[in-house]
Amino acid sequence: MPAPRAAAVHDLSGFGRCSLTIVLPTLAAMGVQCCPLPTAYLSTHTGGFSGNTFLDLTDQIAPVAAHWKQEGVTFDAIYTGFMGSEKQLGLTADFIRAFKTTDNLAVVDPVMGDHGRPYRTYTPEMCREMASLALLADVLTPNRTEAALLLETEYAALRLDQEEACRMWAERLSLDGCRSVVLTGVQLCPESVGAVCFDRETGRTEFALAPCVPGQFHGTGDLFASVLTGALVKGKPLLAAAKLAAEFTSLCAARTRRENAPDREGVDFEPLLWRLGGALETGRDVVHAGSEY
Repeated sequence: MPAPRAAAVHDLSGFGRCSLTIVLPTLAAMGVQCCPLPTAYLSTHTGGFSGNTFLDLTDQIAPVAAHWKQEGVTFDAIYTGFMGSEKQLGLTADFIRAFKTTDNLAVVDPVMGDHGRPYRTYTPEMCREMASLALLADVLTPNRTEAALLLETEYAALRLDQEEACRMWAERLSLDGCRSVVLTGVQLCPESVGAVCFDRETGRTEFALAPCVPGQFHGTGDLFASVLTGALVKGKPLLAAAKLAAEFTSLCAARTRRENAPDREGVDFEPLLWRLGGALETGRDVVHAGSEY
């Protein structure tokens, strides 16, 4: 059987692990062909760097989509991330409508902010446009800040340290079961962190947690969403996919902390990618796939 194929609509940074520099190798390691549709090229990501270059590729989105359509290209999944403008959000929505079928999957990572604040590039109009894009998702993967923005709720009100509150927020984000939700940033106790998952197929709300590694690591959100997407494309149920994503992200964070890697270079995940293929084949926990990091 040919490898399943995913279109990835994200930006690309030449240095600093995030977006497509995480998406491409992660999906490839999971046996998924990644077809990137870059929204912009940056010399570095913006976390810990200044003076980076920025090449806006908005005007390439529609022509690339048209050419792919002309060539009969199809996808098993469409996976979207950070957007740089209202126009990009609208064009990405058009892309999903053009390539969405009853048999494929749309995963929207509504990258809008963190730590209670939208990113400085995100205007209220862009947040509303992202909410419109999210209506096209089969699976939505917000963090706590993004969930608050989508629900138009105060960040402080959105508690993710209490089980019943987590269930309530995930179910609200599902829009009465219209889409599955993997809400990240859940921490029911100091020792673990992960996500609460509402599965529209089963109607169940369950938790995917992994050991908590203290610290902040650039790129972990992209890594989690990429592993989740790859596992879903390979046929894993939502909860199993989220558990794999949580365990692998935790493992990579632990390696990054142990190696004392510079924060701005992002999560040190490449040496551990081999574990993903084995975990998909065997169903084993990636933490126990071998004794060496």
